[in-house]
Amino acid sequence: MSGPRAVHPHVHHVRVQRTARYYTLGAERGGFAAVWFLLHGYGQLAGEFIRYFADLGGDDVLLVAPEAMNRFYLVSPSKAPAAERPVGATWMTREDRESEVADYVEYLDALAEEIAPMLAPDAAINVLGFSQGTATATRWVTHGRVRAARLVVWGGLLPPDSDLTHGHSALRHVPLTIVLGTRDQYVNEDMLTAELARLDAAGIPREIIRFDGGHAISRGVFAELVPVSRGGGR
Repeated sequence: MSGPRAVHPHVHHVRVQRTARYYTLGAERGGFAAVWFLLHGYGQLAGEFIRYFADLGGDDVLLVAPEAMNRFYLVSPSKAPAAERPVGATWMTREDRESEVADYVEYLDALAEEIAPMLAPDAAINVLGFSQGTATATRWVTHGRVRAARLVVWGGLLPPDSDLTHGHSALRHVPLTIVLGTRDQYVNEDMLTAELARLDAAGIPREIIRFDGGHAISRGVFAELVPVSRGGGR
């Protein structure tokens, strides 16, 4: 008697429309000289995340925080009823990652096009990613259509799968800033040293900003970012 027949399911994909949510901080007008796209970290929501950056804005600076489209409850059902469970969002997981990356790059491109009429023709487009958002921001700048004037990765490094030597050349033409707390529990000194060596080998210039703190947003850093945010786009 033969054993059970092996089952090998076939994977398929179908494209569907999604409704994405984003938040802005700035005057209700057009002609902004600069915009900051602020990409949150794992388990965060854009509406709360954008508040951390209020001091980065100004009369001529628009802040835009897109929210990842994969939301989930942050605690188990045993901890709290559904109505009281906090909710967060994630840009992707390891599951079907290629599709997830392609989807959020397309989403962010569409968002940039929607925001474009609010900007001056030579507006500086700044992209900042925090924690998990550092990988999202990097992939958008390297694979999307955005013409960024600056890329800031905060509390994280460039995604390990980025082919800096032979891959997309965008990072050689977009000023890169790495912001890290001195006690960041997710990026230690050895990891930073290895990342800087990788950037050097690829010929990618960068600026490093350190602050006294952990895996968090420090408003004291904003003064070092604002001058570029008000400059012209490339």
